[in-house]
Amino acid sequence: MIKMVLKFVVTVIVFAQILAPIAEAAQGRAVFYDPPYTKSACYGNQYETMVTGVRNNLWQGSRACGRRYRVRCIGPTYNFPRACTGRSVIVKVVDLCREPCNGDLNLSRDAFRVIANTDAGNVRVEYTP
Repeated sequence: MIKMVLKFVVTVIVFAQILAPIAEAAQGRAVFYDPPYTKSACYGNQYETMVTGVRNNLWQGSRACGRRYRVRCIGPTYNFPRACTGRSVIVKVVDLCREPCNGDLNLSRDAFRVIANTDAGNVRVEYTP
């Protein structure tokens, strides 16, 4: 009996660890911008390429600077065949995407290319801190 209870507890813990990141995931839209990526609201001159600007609601008065998100394309915003690559990318927040911002995340072209076809231009994404 104790063995069965212990097995159940271990199973619940494993499932909780697997599902926790999924529960934290937010969904939104991502667009991209072209290089150079050197001017940023967070760091002035910066030279990383896997970066993003974020919409005002994620910006939080610059408290988002340095935050990292794992971003995955989940589908096209518009009817674009094979928009997603099936891969994910980790990006660092370096800027505010000023209005009119067409996405929640304004990824560098390099980062966008990892998750989606740049010809799609605008994709639906799932992102987790």
